[in-house]
Amino acid sequence: MQDQTRTLEQRSVGQAMWRGALCRCPHCGQGKMFRAYLKAADQCNVCGEELNHHRADDFPPYIAITIVGHIIVFLMLHLDMTYHVQPITYVVTMVPLAIVLPLAMLPSIKGAIIGLQWANRMYGFGPSRSAN
Repeated sequence: MQDQTRTLEQRSVGQAMWRGALCRCPHCGQGKMFRAYLKAADQCNVCGEELNHHRADDFPPYIAITIVGHIIVFLMLHLDMTYHVQPITYVVTMVPLAIVLPLAMLPSIKGAIIGLQWANRMYGFGPSRSAN
C-alpha cells in the first residue's frame, strides 16, 4: 500500500480547491464540474476525470450559512450602531440577503469541497482498495 501511495502523482490541494471554486474540473481546470445548479457531472467533459465520487453532503450549506450569518450580523450591528434603523428595514434588506447570498455561494463552495476530496483521494477519487 505504501509503495503504491508513493508512486501516485501529487495533487495540489490549493489548486484543486481553486479550480473547484471556479466550478471547473479539479484535475484539468477546463471542464465543467456541474451539469446543473448543484448536480456534479459524472465525469469531466474535457479530461474524462470521474467526478461522481464526491460526498459533499451538508458541508457546503453549513459553510455558506456560517459565512452569510457573519456578514449579516456584522451589517446589522454596524447599521444599529451607526444609524437609527427601523426593524422593518432589517426585514426588507437582511431577509433577502440571507436568502440570495448562500444560494450564490453554494456552487463555488461545493466545487471547492469536491476539489479538496479529489486532491486527497477521498471517497473513490484515488485507487480502489480492492487493487491491493
